[in-house]
Amino acid sequence: MTSTLVATVMSDDRPGLVEALSEVVVEHGGNWLESRISRLAGKFAGILLVRVPDNKALVLTLGLQALESQGFKIMVERSTGGALAGDYRSLSLDLIGQDHPGIVYDISHALGRLGISVEDLLTECVSGSMSGENLFKATVQLRVPSHVAIAELRDVLEGVANELMVDITLEEPPAAA
Repeated sequence: MTSTLVATVMSDDRPGLVEALSEVVVEHGGNWLESRISRLAGKFAGILLVRVPDNKALVLTLGLQALESQGFKIMVERSTGGALAGDYRSLSLDLIGQDHPGIVYDISHALGRLGISVEDLLTECVSGSMSGENLFKATVQLRVPSHVAIAELRDVLEGVANELMVDITLEEPPAAA
């Protein structure tokens, strides 16, 4: 049997951080399955999904936590691996508009009221090509319950987009080949 571990990591950014993490994973018989890692404001931040034999899960967890002596902040949790119950479909949401506080809250609040989960969220602020003002961009992968009509979701999102003065595009991801 195997265990699946989810680890969140943070450190001051410097060369060799991914190497240090992956070395501990491989030394303890783990398999690095997925990750999201970014450099944000001089910090290295990431989340890892690792599979390991059950009898090595604790020593891998302790090995990762031992990296705290090298400046990492690490939290490791055993995954239950359970999928969300119910019938869902995936949709992709793209947003762009002039940056201001509250955009993520207002969008996530509208989604939450409809029972929609955010599966992946990528945001950034970029300089507008013409105006030079900061533009907020977001790409969001959504898990939408099947009982939520796409037309209803579009109406809700268009209302929020008008209030926020942002442009929103909602679409189904391309079918896998």
